[in-house]
Amino acid sequence: MHAFESTTTRGELEMSLRKHRLVIATNTVLTALCGGAFALAAPAAFAQQSAPKELDKITVTAQSREQELQDVPIALQVVTDQLIDDVAAQDLGDLDSFVPGLVVDSQQPTQPGFELRGISTDDFGIGTDPAVGVYVDGVYAGRGGGVLLPFTDVERIEVLKGPQGTLFGRNTAAGAISIITRKPDTAATEVKARLRIGNHGKQYVDGMLNLPTGEDSAFRFNALINHADGWIQDAETGRDLNPENNWATRAAFKTRFGERTSALISWDHESLDQLGQATTGIVVLPPAPGLPSLPVDESAYLDPRKIPTVSDAEGNEESRRFDGVTLIVDHSFDWGGFTSTTSWRDYDSVNRVEEDGTNRRYLYVDSTNTESNRSYYQEFKFAGSTDKLDWVAGASYFDERARQTSEVNAMTDSVDTIVQNLGLAPTPDGRLFGFFDDILQANGIPLTLLGHRWNETFRNTLDTKAYAVFGDVIWHATDKLNLTVGLRYTRDEKKFSWLNTPRYAPALDATLDQLQAIGFFDLVGLPREAFVFDVAFIDPPAMLNKGILRRTSNSWSDLSPRFVADYHFNDDTMVFASLAKGYKAGGFNSLQIGSSFENEDVWNFETGIKKAFPAQRLQVNASAFYYVYDNRQAVRLDSSTDIPRFVVDTSDLEAYGLDFDMRWQATDHFGLDFNASFIDSTYKNYVTSDGIDASGDPTGLPYWSAAGGAHYVWELGEHGDVRVSLRHAYRGKVRCSEESRAQNRCGVSPALDLGEAQNRTDLRVGWTSPQGRWGLAAYGNNLFDNQYINALGTYGKNVLGTVGARVSEPRTYGIEFTARY
Repeated sequence: MHAFESTTTRGELEMSLRKHRLVIATNTVLTALCGGAFALAAPAAFAQQSAPKELDKITVTAQSREQELQDVPIALQVVTDQLIDDVAAQDLGDLDSFVPGLVVDSQQPTQPGFELRGISTDDFGIGTDPAVGVYVDGVYAGRGGGVLLPFTDVERIEVLKGPQGTLFGRNTAAGAISIITRKPDTAATEVKARLRIGNHGKQYVDGMLNLPTGEDSAFRFNALINHADGWIQDAETGRDLNPENNWATRAAFKTRFGERTSALISWDHESLDQLGQATTGIVVLPPAPGLPSLPVDESAYLDPRKIPTVSDAEGNEESRRFDGVTLIVDHSFDWGGFTSTTSWRDYDSVNRVEEDGTNRRYLYVDSTNTESNRSYYQEFKFAGSTDKLDWVAGASYFDERARQTSEVNAMTDSVDTIVQNLGLAPTPDGRLFGFFDDILQANGIPLTLLGHRWNETFRNTLDTKAYAVFGDVIWHATDKLNLTVGLRYTRDEKKFSWLNTPRYAPALDATLDQLQAIGFFDLVGLPREAFVFDVAFIDPPAMLNKGILRRTSNSWSDLSPRFVADYHFNDDTMVFASLAKGYKAGGFNSLQIGSSFENEDVWNFETGIKKAFPAQRLQVNASAFYYVYDNRQAVRLDSSTDIPRFVVDTSDLEAYGLDFDMRWQATDHFGLDFNASFIDSTYKNYVTSDGIDASGDPTGLPYWSAAGGAHYVWELGEHGDVRVSLRHAYRGKVRCSEESRAQNRCGVSPALDLGEAQNRTDLRVGWTSPQGRWGLAAYGNNLFDNQYINALGTYGKNVLGTVGARVSEPRTYGIEFTARY
């Protein structure tokens, strides 16, 4: 026990009071809704309506069985295809604002990040797995590089909050994002096309063909092409710095074999080829060839939204080639059903982005991440039901082979700046390459030590095998009470390797060879080896293992249970309570040779209510949760060394919070929806690698996030109808601490409000012809042009005096034309 654990501090008392207030407030709401103390009187407007249509029912498969949303005892938000259209969403990154509690870092499609209820995994290489599982038609999508793909024919997205290990495959410690696509339809031939044109050169086209090929079979094909010029231009060259350029296809075939067996096979392909995310330098630079002052004055940072962007990035690229094939076979028995899901996924990606945010060669540094990934997934699932039981049981196998190269690229000019700033050169003016280059020029020797490319590389390999068996049983104890018990056993086996090669600078080495041949080093009294060194990967394990392949392996096993009780007071009111464990396998830090960490565990308790008011066409859901998160791994910048390095810190977290959602069809033409999430997340018994006691400090999350929308439909009879949709999303200001600042999650400077509250407002007005054959719409996203600083590149801060920033997208707008046959 630590000393701080034996006494009650003022901060602990305040936290306890907040928790008690939250519990009291939650109990009050639940009691009122369940016991009838809360009565919703129908407005007079309802009394005047005749035979009003009911609120649309939403069917979900969150528990591996079809159920109405209101009957599922899970905090669950459904993103419909209508919402996807309303906000012109192209991938999951366009939707997180409208799902409170979910954060998707999508600035770099090949290196996204997912966070749910404050639980996430920082991207520190292929040695770790995500804490949020993403699934497409029940198939685990794998790690980040192949997860954030463009939407093709999506029917709905189910966002399940909290651990879901007994219902889904791998890595659902925080929750699951389940993407459900439309299936081939044997009923009729259908053709759809859409053209979207917007500002910043936006051109987006997608199309769908559904073709019955027999009484029990059909083929469905989707394709899209997306291009945009980008909204940041180089202030000196005029070049677009962050364009969009990708295309994707999806083909699916569905058929039956007799009355009991059906099969669905699908193929997905995407090709992404564009520039990497632009970086804007925010440090005041003296006139060239002057150097920025060290240490960097954070209070003098510039606002990247108000200054020009310049870049000299070499080989700037973000690209990906993705292919995936899935085969799902269903067979029905008299007692239930059997489903076999087989999936193969393969992708290659490259992400090379500039880090310094300048166009000065002597300050140049960029980072490159290259991945190659192949995975195979097989799941067998059995399901059945009786009057008393609904059950699901099965087994799964996951095999992954991943290869990653992490690179730091510089020029000998910028390496010279690093050497000078660190005082490492044995020369009068502190320079190394520049000093001797001057000597060469003064003596008429036609060789130069400047202007040469400098590369340092870390190579990793990962081979993963994961096995699991699972079961989930719902017992209908009475007509009103259901008890659910689930259990999952998982075993993960990983083999990992590191290879950190010495710096690679072939043009420089060729010059050094020529200089050695003419006896230059003897004349200046400095050996050739003085020009051969590393500046990026220089922590002790890396230096001791230069050029040496290191291998390791480890395995982890886990039992994750789930217990749920739900009680139906009547057809319109259900309360539930659950206790579930989430698990994520341990792994390895790709950039620290020999570094490994244990598995992460989450215990989550939740209680909630789902309430419907059919006469008023209103649904209200609320839940309260508390979780403890053990062994959470995060990347933090170690500032104790001159050369910055990212290290993995392990900490425990705890959090409690609320989720609330509401849908109201106020009239036949007017509807409202609202979602909100509250969370208080703090570190638990945590001392950082720098010796900072962060126990009880906030983890860098806002208290509140919320999203709401309203829509109205004008029926124009033989002229079709017009639908107006207005949506707004809010995410509160990040709660900062020393540790969350070290992880670049919140403000590091009074000049930059990193982690400020965020707002987004979207508007769409669309007309549809009477038979739905034609459509025309105008849309505007982020109407009030709010931009936020969402990333800082601090790699060069201590050694070059440069800091880069990346900014969220500004206002976008356009028109959309649709045709359907």
